[in-house]
Amino acid sequence: MIPYLLLIAGFAVLIVGADYLVKGASSIAKKLKVSDLIIGLTVVSFGTSAPELAVNIIASTSGAPGMAVGNVVGSNIFNLLVIVGLAAILRPINLKSSLVKIEIPYAILAAFVLIVVSGDYLFGEGDGVISRSDGMLLLLFFSIFIYYIFLSAKKGQINADDAPKEEKYYPVWLSAIYVLGGLAALVFGGDLIVSNATELARGWGMSDTVIGLTIVAAGTSLPELATSMMAAYRGNSDIAIGNVVGSNIFNVFFILGISATITPLPFQSQSMIDAVVAALATILVLVLAYRGWGTRIDKREGAVLLTLYIGYVAWLLTA
Repeated sequence: MIPYLLLIAGFAVLIVGADYLVKGASSIAKKLKVSDLIIGLTVVSFGTSAPELAVNIIASTSGAPGMAVGNVVGSNIFNLLVIVGLAAILRPINLKSSLVKIEIPYAILAAFVLIVVSGDYLFGEGDGVISRSDGMLLLLFFSIFIYYIFLSAKKGQINADDAPKEEKYYPVWLSAIYVLGGLAALVFGGDLIVSNATELARGWGMSDTVIGLTIVAAGTSLPELATSMMAAYRGNSDIAIGNVVGSNIFNVFFILGISATITPLPFQSQSMIDAVVAALATILVLVLAYRGWGTRIDKREGAVLLTLYIGYVAWLLTA
């Protein structure tokens, strides 16, 4: 019972830490006269992916690299099938935002780049591994993505309404406390999650990768879930799906890139199925958005996405 409670506590600490990190960093950026648009596209967007980053760094350095890979792949699948599905059930998602149009090719690219860099055995090179050089390649793609976002914002192709926001600002001393406290909470919460998820995995006879694909992935995706559900509830459906697509790009190019640069990540051949599922989920969401019944993802399509995730998890646990 204690590992379960500590795992839940770890998620709570992780999410609270990410929230305060965003508050403090956004406030400092505003003091430095950084525009709300740039803050939203960088600090706030990064904040929703901070839990995955914290867990992955700790998993990479504590002998659980399978959890690091499973966390990213599982989070991306969860984001696309569960978060988009629930948001569409709550309120149909209309795609009108130029932000989503800019991110679409990168979301597809990220899914397939992951397959390529992890599928060494497909090219007769033995077991798959995401090497340090692969990690640096992923970070290069991430740098190109960030440059493209800034360039698009400068040209006015992305406006302030497309970016998530952090409204308040605080005194510099309090902002610094928020940032430092948020970082400390991320490290502490991430450590709780990795250590207790590993213990549970061993107790259940499951691999670190499967735990990462399911429990850890769902838990670290809670900020994206909260952000997208609130955006959908308020009628900002384009932001709801934009948050998910952007988060998936962050997860593969930045988080997995950082993790692999710290230590090479072994990639078992059976995990390729999960990577392919993530790629197909990306394509499915985008196909539904642009070529579904109309120009939106409606409640029926949202239910389909959610059902597919339930089926995927059922298969994962029984395979």
